[in-house]
Order: sequence, then C-alpha cells, then structure tokens
Amino acid sequence: MRLIIDTDTAGDDCFSILVAAAQPDVTIEAVTICNGNIVFEQQIENALKTLEVAGLGGKVPVYPGCPKPLLREHVNAAYVFGADGMSNAGFPRTRQRPEKKHAVDAIIETVLANPGEITIIAQAPLTNLAVAATMEPRIAKAVKHLWIMGGTDNGVGNVTPAAEYNFYVDPEAAAMVFNAGFDISLVTWTLSLSSSLMTEGDLAEVAAMGTAKSDFFTTVNESQVQFSRDHYGHAGTVHPDALTSACALVPGVVTETAECLVQIELDSLLTRAYSSVSSPRVPKQEIADPSLGKAREANARVIKGVDLDAFRRCMKAALR
Repeated sequence: MRLIIDTDTAGDDCFSILVAAAQPDVTIEAVTICNGNIVFEQQIENALKTLEVAGLGGKVPVYPGCPKPLLREHVNAAYVFGADGMSNAGFPRTRQRPEKKHAVDAIIETVLANPGEITIIAQAPLTNLAVAATMEPRIAKAVKHLWIMGGTDNGVGNVTPAAEYNFYVDPEAAAMVFNAGFDISLVTWTLSLSSSLMTEGDLAEVAAMGTAKSDFFTTVNESQVQFSRDHYGHAGTVHPDALTSACALVPGVVTETAECLVQIELDSLLTRAYSSVSSPRVPKQEIADPSLGKAREANARVIKGVDLDAFRRCMKAALR
C-alpha cells in the first residue's frame, strides 16, 4: 500500500506513524502537517523525529500544510501532550528538514500522478484535505481510500460533550471533506475509548522491551499517562490515531463496519462539530417528519468494532 499520513504530530500521532512504518507492505510516500494539537512548527519537528526513530529519516518527505483552521481560531491540546507534544522530552533537532512545497500541493500532485493508488490516513483536523479537494476536486475520486480519525459515533466527545477534537478544531473542513466524494472509512473517538486502550500492564510490557522505539513510545506517552491518572483514575492510555493506522493497514483488526451518513454540525454553540452518524435503529426521517425530506445516501464506512487484542499486538510489534 502507498500511503500519505496527514497529521498534527503529537503523542499518539507519532505512534500511528510507527505502526505504519512497521508494516512490510506499506510505503509511506509523504507525511503532511496540519494545524492541530500544538504549535504548528513543533508538529513538523515531531514528525521528523518520529520518522528518524522509525528508521525512515531522510527517506520520507515532510510537507508543512495549513497552519490554521479555515474560519475559526485555533484550539490546541497541549494540556494532554505537553507543550512540545512529546511530554516535553526536548528531543534534539533532526538532520532531515521539511520540504518547501506546501502539503496541499504535495497531496494533489501525488494523488493525481498515481490515481487509485494512494491511501490517505487523516489523523488531524481536516483543513489540508478540505483545501486540496476545493483546489482540485478530482482528487476525491483519485484517492484509493481515505481513513479519517475523528468525530464521535453519537457519543461523548473529548472537547465538549458533543465534539471530538479533530472535528472541533475545524468543523467546516470536516463537513467539506465528507461532502467531497472521497471513499471514506471513519474511526471515531467513541470506538477508541473501548478499543484502543493500552493498560498499565501493556505499557509496562512496552517499557521492558528496551528498544529505541519502545523507549521513544514510553517517553512521549508520559503526559498522556498523567492525563489519564488525573481524569480517568487509571494509568492506561487510549490510542485513536494508532488504532486508525492498525485498522487501515493490518488485516483482521476491523471486525464490524456500517455504511452511514455522517454529517457535521457547524452552527450550534453547544453542538459545534458534532458528528451525526446515521443508524438503522432511527426511523427514516421522511417518515418521522415529512418536512425533513429524504435523507442523503451514506458517505462513509464507520468502523463499529475492532479486535482489541489484535490492536495491542500490532502496537507492541511496531515498537520492537
């Protein structure tokens, strides 16, 4: 598989890249950087460092993209990942430097030069992809598959009760991408809460490996461990981005899916960026309220179930 990873590199974004890099049949064509978790320039450095740890330093280009959301003020998540997104590890600057080409241009050029061959994993706010699809609408059908980490499956968010972070930061971009015609699979925050937990025992097992990758993981994950202690009462950590990579790249991880209509709320203060996911348990809207008319067709495959043990094995294998 030929892959572009669009990321706001901090914490679990790094681990997602390590999972992808560990798959023997995957070639990472590029890493593109979008606004998100922390200061934009630091996200670039974190991506470069992660590629170095993965053994891909100087082999995978890193393209800086959109440093701000389309319309809103940026909201960061440094309170989860530390100011540098790496638990304030203070890693030295890598030899590899980012490319001068803009990420949006790199996405468009790579996809159109290789129609039907490039899979994209989008684990950041969707600004880069929204701009790319607006500048060149043909990429929606030219991308082999788009995997998105974001939103909730009508569940509780991690910024507000209604909204998950990636969609909350740039809901307009999310709405544009879901309306652009991509072939989409969606891994939600809701799914990650039940299906991406690395327990304290799992984390201790990783730490005991003593490899460069496992040491990197343990160091970068420290802030998330503390966040879990403070907010959830345990020292395990959830890994939605790494789960998305595993779902996309490792056979057998996904166990259940559903074709759904996913729509993003843009206007309400209380439900900004809420992701409405259709369900067969809800009556057809034209029956429940004829004034609503017939609902649109499904626009995404929503991942409903995964093999948690398979995910954990995948994570640990990537860190050896």
